[in-house]
Formats: sequence, C-alpha cells, structure tokens
Amino acid sequence: MKKVIIINGSPRKNFNTAKVLKEAQKGAEAAGAEIEYFNLVDLNFKGCMSCFACKRKGMDLGGLCALRDELRPVLEKIVNADAVIMGSPVYDFYPTGMFRNLAERMLFAGGTYMLDENGHPMMNLKRNIPVGLIFTMNATTEQMKQYSMDSVLNANELGFKMVYGYAETLYVCDTYQFNDYSKYDCNMFDEAHKAEVRNNQFPKDLAKAYDLGKRLVEMNI
Repeated sequence: MKKVIIINGSPRKNFNTAKVLKEAQKGAEAAGAEIEYFNLVDLNFKGCMSCFACKRKGMDLGGLCALRDELRPVLEKIVNADAVIMGSPVYDFYPTGMFRNLAERMLFAGGTYMLDENGHPMMNLKRNIPVGLIFTMNATTEQMKQYSMDSVLNANELGFKMVYGYAETLYVCDTYQFNDYSKYDCNMFDEAHKAEVRNNQFPKDLAKAYDLGKRLVEMNI
C-alpha cells in the first residue's frame, strides 16, 4: 500500500486550506493509499539553520535534514513516502512561514552542491517522490496574475520538481475568508460575491483537489 503524507501549513486547522487538503486525502484514499495528516501549527520547529550537515563529505542522510526537533519525525515520513501533498494559505504574496520553513528543510537537505559528469545537479534524495502543492488565497485569479503572485508561488513548484522529481500546483482563489464578514473592517470585499464563489466555485476546487490526490498516488515516476 502506498503511503501519502499530507501537511497543512495554515494556522487554521479546519478552514479553506484544510478543507481542500481533506478532499485531496479522499482522492488518495480512493486510489488505495494510507494517509498521515499533519498540522504544522502543532509543531515547534524552525527553518534551515545552515548547519550544512547535509552537504558534509561522508555524510549520507538520504535527503533528510539533520536538525532534530519536532519536525524531524515528519521529515522522516516524507522521505519514505510515495507522495506528499502540502497546502498553505497565501499571506501577502507568500505561503505561510511554517510552510516555507518546511520547504527549506525538505529542499536544502534533498539537494546537493554537486554536479554529475554531464553537468546535471545531483540529489541527496534517493528516489522521486511526487509532490502536490495547494495554495488558497483571498485574491481572485485575475489579481493573482495581475500582481505576479503566480510567479512567486510557481517558484515553490520549480524547487520541488528539481529535488523531488515531480510537482504540480493547485490554486484556489477568491476564498471565503470569514464566517461573518460583518465583524471585520473589510469593505474592499463583497460578501455576496464571496458567498457565490464559495457556493459555486469552491466545490469545483474541491473536486480538483480530489483528482490531484488520486493522480499522485496512481503516478509512477
């Protein structure tokens, strides 16, 4: 049975990002995978500390970050998984700090500073592990492109493609941010429009997440 690690990089455990990830989980389970789900907000950890243990001669960590903290058990599961699905809301153009800290630890330890005889980058990670990236955001699809947010976020996909062998991204835009908009100063948003997107578009995004989870499990790379 294939194993899939799903990681929520949102401080909210049960809102948009979590809902999309749970749908991806259903898709992975439908394909026969065993799932482990983690909320990064529950863990005490930092990003890469530049210890360079993963670059030391004679050190073979197999793509695993050497730093021992509460993220270490999750990283151990990731390098032994058959697929990984990671999600984060977008705050001011970027994924959350938690998400970025995780990505640093995965990518820096998984890669090397070495080139093979053909000049291609070599990897510490011993095999390909497909990665699904899910980003939820208040911005519309048009705003994401207008402000080049997709270019910023696409860099995450590029990094995981280089190190983990395969990555694809699902963008979930124009999300419903509050349960009650009347409690907040937010007149730049039309609650009726947000509700319409939540009722009509969000179910389509959930279906895409289901397909993503299923596709990653069925993939052979």
